Amino acid sequence: MNKKYLTEHVMHVIFLVCGFVTIACVLAISLYMIISGLPAIKEIGIINFLFGTKWASTAADPSYGILAFILSSICGTLGACVLGIPLGILMAVFLSKMANTKVAGVVRPAVELLAGIPSVVYGLIGMIVLVPFIRRTFGLTNGTGLLAVIIVLTVMILPSIISLAETALSSVPPEYEEASLALGATKMETVFKVSIPAAKSGIAAGVVLGVGRAIGEAMAVMMVAGNVPNMPSLFNSVTLLTTAIAKEMSYASGLQRQALYSIGLVLFVFIMIINLVLNVALKRGNKK
Repeated sequence: MNKKYLTEHVMHVIFLVCGFVTIACVLAISLYMIISGLPAIKEIGIINFLFGTKWASTAADPSYGILAFILSSICGTLGACVLGIPLGILMAVFLSKMANTKVAGVVRPAVELLAGIPSVVYGLIGMIVLVPFIRRTFGLTNGTGLLAVIIVLTVMILPSIISLAETALSSVPPEYEEASLALGATKMETVFKVSIPAAKSGIAAGVVLGVGRAIGEAMAVMMVAGNVPNMPSLFNSVTLLTTAIAKEMSYASGLQRQALYSIGLVLFVFIMIINLVLNVALKRGNKK
């Protein structure tokens, strides 16, 4: 009895320490981003920095306006979510409720393989295949731009959404679905009115991971975006918050480097806001 109690006490302490380490890491990252990002915002001016439309960090008279980066990131992430979230949920429904064992056995490993592909490979395929396709299809001089970014990000967020949504749907007690079918509901009505609402916590977790990857992706986006600080347009080359940091950090110094840290702080705040909004929406849904 004493040995069992000692083991439980030790494990409790280990888990408690792990929890505190996790919290400490989050606080340390937050503090570092604030300390590193605020000086440039203070020097440039928060209005000029957040709402300025010109970014010319290497000019003789430099400008550090990131409004184009912010809007491009928002448009790219929203576009990927609009395409990727419904497609991912429907794919998860197919794998967990519709597909037979053989089909699911082929499709599921393919989804897992997509999750393991490095982002640079997505960017390379997008640059070699997708960008020329967009250029030929729409008669453009250059196929890089926001449309290519949205398509690449859509493909990249699908594995997270599909995997977690499928796991959540497979965990729904079969009694729920059997009761719905017994009351006269069709298979599709049962899936969309019973199974998906019952699995919304797991589906929401997949959506959060997908959105986080979409807004935080740099390498693949940089290879297909064009990296020009334009205001967002579907066929124009754009620069996102992540690509602005990635393409200039290697040679930046002084105020330019501090401004890049400030962009990282803005990106960090965006991700925190997205997580907060999704968590609040999920809790309200659970209360209802």
